[in-house]
Amino acid sequence: MINNLLKNFCLITFALIAPITLPAGGIQKSLNQDKFSHNSNEIILSSNISLYSCPEIHAKELVVLDVGTTLSVLRKWKVSKSQTWLRVELASNKFLEDPNKILKGWLKM
Repeated sequence: MINNLLKNFCLITFALIAPITLPAGGIQKSLNQDKFSHNSNEIILSSNISLYSCPEIHAKELVVLDVGTTLSVLRKWKVSKSQTWLRVELASNKFLEDPNKILKGWLKM
């Protein structure tokens, strides 16, 4: 009888405490633990600009972005003193939009 009582106590204790540490349990990861880029900047375009496939002058133009488009800057690439490129990602809802839509590219600054 004591043996069954001890087993039941251990089982109940485990059932109440163990789920807290599981991903679907009560403990939430803080946003700092996620893989977000903390140095990304957002920009909003003030004029129409082309999005290119790579940071070269004769690169393929992917799409022309409209005024007011929101972009996240992923990285900067300096080709020369007078030529700087930005690797950007368009703000979008990946679940609702066309999966073939171009979301990343290069802007010449």
